[in-house]
Amino acid sequence: MEGRLIDVKGKKLYIEYQNSFANKPTIVFLHDSLGCTQLWRDFPVKLSQATECNVLVYDRLGYGKSHPMLTHERENDYMEKEADVLNELLIELNLNEVILFGHSDGGTIALIAASKYPEKVQALICEAGHIFVEDITVKGVKDALTAYQTTNLPERLQKYHGDKVEMMVKAWTEIWLSERFKTWNIEYLLKNITPPLLFIQGENDEYGTLEQVEKTVAQVSGNAEKFIIPDIGHTPHKEIPNIVLGKSVEFIKNQL
Repeated sequence: MEGRLIDVKGKKLYIEYQNSFANKPTIVFLHDSLGCTQLWRDFPVKLSQATECNVLVYDRLGYGKSHPMLTHERENDYMEKEADVLNELLIELNLNEVILFGHSDGGTIALIAASKYPEKVQALICEAGHIFVEDITVKGVKDALTAYQTTNLPERLQKYHGDKVEMMVKAWTEIWLSERFKTWNIEYLLKNITPPLLFIQGENDEYGTLEQVEKTVAQVSGNAEKFIIPDIGHTPHKEIPNIVLGKSVEFIKNQL
């Protein structure tokens, strides 16, 4: 897929968009808190081909090949704001029928977007998303910050994010480790989610317990399905790509 920068209300975002299938929805991929378009590797293209749906992958501001963040400081509602940016991007590209696939922070953003803009979202797949803060999440972020400070993680991230790495890591870790973020909770939005939902989570997810899944599935208004995978951590689509791909294909085909 060819990539380009697009202006979304003054934000220069990098997108890769493939529009090959007429009258089919577009699967929109939403990356995690240290992710970007490149780090999805070939998963989006494989899902697009298997479902014969179009595909859009993009880097949020401050990530990958998008322009830098203006500041590392974030409010508690930063993911709600990202759902609004997603909506503005869809308006810019004239996309009115999408299927969201979000991982981690991207999974949360997918849930919020589906709650705020249900008329545009035909279905959504949330992989390892969060609806509230748990002790295991805080520990996971602390461990990631320690790895950033003591291993070659900065160099590995630089390959994908260039000189934006330090601000990106600071933005993620500071908000999640702050006292004020412990009260963050989006359960009140879940009743507004009417499109079909597939929630994928590894049983050994180091950033969240299965309570994230159970409480989400129980509170959305649309049909909801959970796919819990034993012996798998926070990134099922990388750890067991073929299984996650197969399940996602089956779910999406049921919505077409």
